[in-house]
Parts: sequence; C-alpha cells; structure tokens
Amino acid sequence: MACTYKSKWLTPTLAAISATAAISIYLLRRKLRDLEISLKSSLEKCAAERQGRIRAQQALRKAIVQPKSDNMEMTSYPMRPIAIIQSCFSTRNGTPRQPLLVPLARACLIFDSARVPPASLEGLGEYSHCWIIYVFHLNTDLEKLWKDPSKSKFKAKVRVPRLKGGRMGVFATRTPHRPNPIGLTVAKVEAVHGNMVLLSGVDLVDGTPVLDVKPYLPYCDCVQGAALPKWVEDDNLLTVASVNFSDDFPSALAECWVIAEKKSLYASPNELQSLIKQVLSWDIRSLSQRDRPHNSLFSMGSSAAVDKTSDLADWQAEVKCESEPVALPSEDIIYHLILEGLDVSYRIDCNGNVLVEKITLSSDIPKNNRNGSNYKIWSDKIG
Repeated sequence: MACTYKSKWLTPTLAAISATAAISIYLLRRKLRDLEISLKSSLEKCAAERQGRIRAQQALRKAIVQPKSDNMEMTSYPMRPIAIIQSCFSTRNGTPRQPLLVPLARACLIFDSARVPPASLEGLGEYSHCWIIYVFHLNTDLEKLWKDPSKSKFKAKVRVPRLKGGRMGVFATRTPHRPNPIGLTVAKVEAVHGNMVLLSGVDLVDGTPVLDVKPYLPYCDCVQGAALPKWVEDDNLLTVASVNFSDDFPSALAECWVIAEKKSLYASPNELQSLIKQVLSWDIRSLSQRDRPHNSLFSMGSSAAVDKTSDLADWQAEVKCESEPVALPSEDIIYHLILEGLDVSYRIDCNGNVLVEKITLSSDIPKNNRNGSNYKIWSDKIG
C-alpha cells in the first residue's frame, strides 16, 4: 500500500523534472544558437572591416608610389633622423672619402631615446660592423632642395678626385651631390651602451643626421669577384709619400691636450697624433688645391700663404677664381685640418711629402656640444 502511494507521488515529480530539464536544454540550445549567430556576425563584420582597411592601405600605397599625372612628382615619405653622429672630424675637410680608410677615426652614434628606445639596439653589439644610412647635411646645394625640389637641377656628371678632375656620371660615383642627399657607409662597432653606439673607421663629419642602422652581413654584403672600373682600382692617386711632424709639434700638442682631453675620443696625445698621421696619409686637398695650388684663396703671412679654402671637399662644384693666378710653390702654402676641435697646420711639397708644423685650439668651428659623460665610455674602453 505504501509503495503504491510512493509510486503515484514520484511519477508526476519525475515528469515535472523532465519537463524542466527539457525546457532548460531548449533554452540553452537557443542561447548557443543565438551566440553562434552573434559570433558569426561579429567575425563577418571584423573581416569586412579588415578588408576595408587593407583596401584603404593599398589605395594609399598606390597613391604614394604612383607619380601624379600633372607634374610627375613623387609624394614624400615620412622620414626623419633617429640619431646623430658625434665625430672626431669637426669639418668636412679631412673627413675620409670612404669608410675604414682611417681605422682610428672614431665617433659616437647617439640615438634619440624619445623615438628609439635602448632595447632597439639589443644584439647590435654582437656584430663587428654595421651599415649607416645618413643625410649629407652639409651639402652646398642642399638649400635648393629645400626651397623647391622640382626646380633643383642636379648635375648629371661630377668631378672625380681619382680622375684628377675628370667627370663621371653621378650614379657611377659616391658624390654627396645627388637627387636625394642620402649617404651609405659602413663602420666598425666597438661597443653599445644604452642609446649610444661607439664606432671606428668612420667617414662621417660631426653632427651628421642618421636615418637608419643595419648590421653588416658578410655572407651577402660582401660580393666575391665584384667588378669595378680601372680608375677606381688605383689607390695611389690619393695617397701621400710621407707624413712627418716638426720638432715643436709634440710640445704644442701636449699644451692643447690639457683642454682637449676632457671631451676627446682618444686616450692620449700620442693616440691623437697617430690619428692625424692616418688622416694626412691621404691627400685631403681639393682638386683645385692639388692641381692649381696658386689659385686657392690665401692671405700672405710672414713667410708663406695661408690656405683659406681647406674646408672645401673634393666633391664640391668647380672652384672658380676670378683673380689672376699667382704662382706659388705648393710647399709655401699652409693647409689646415680640424680634428677634435684642434687646428692642425701642415704643408705638402710637390713630391707628396707632408710636414705637420703646429697645432692650436680652433676658433673657426661651431661650439662643441659634446657631453663629456658620454665620452668617458670611450676612455674606459680604450684606457
């Protein structure tokens, strides 16, 4: 009797539970279906937005790279310097014409921390050399490019030092006077410290703006069997016979070193003297100075003419002299080389023998904005 009563009570209860479960399953399935529809709709919307962005980016790239039909001018790209060079070369004169010619030529590459975090330089110190893409910011014709690029006509041919003034097509040379004043050089990576890279073997003047840095990869950057013109192969055209120093030079250098040492890239006066010898081992005079030294602008001193155009580089436009040439032996002209803010005076005779006479603190260059604490890293490394 009790079992029968219990069975009758359980039957409707189980039925109610089953109905509730069925309803719950139905509602759950409906929610899952609605969720699936919503997710599918969201994915389709994201895909459509992504396709729209891709089409917009493609249209933008197409508008940038395709010349405009009216004047065939190219739209500019968003580029600006990310770093600046602080170099031992205070002026263009004396800065090597090619990289690695002067192993002792040192520089600090200082990155803008606001644009380039120090983490960007991680791993660069593991390479021995790096490529540097920079701007020829001291070009004599740079002002024309800023004013109206469309009207700034560059010379199709330039005078080449190795051809003794002969002309060659601009793209067959490394002249700074190019349609876009961008340079490419390679340097030895000495060390990386924070936002600073220590370099050697540089051919960059102080203050050079840098656009990019890339590691040097020997397996693909070094082309075995690369061919070059015969006029490029002759290295003896720009070398000198000898470099000697006057008896008074070491004492004069020691006096200047007292002041120059604070912010110098070099550990001692002897090391700086070695730099001077390496730089002057190449004839750094302009074409007009080498071929027609009497045509240089000069002022007469007590016993010699003092060259005032030594800050003009070989790759500048032709030098024109309106005055009548006054013949002077080349050894009677005093030339100047500015290194580390020091003015080095020297002569060179007709046989290519250089005599370095004296050195003084230079007053003809802009104030040096070097941070002495940055250069302590160099002294720690080389000391």
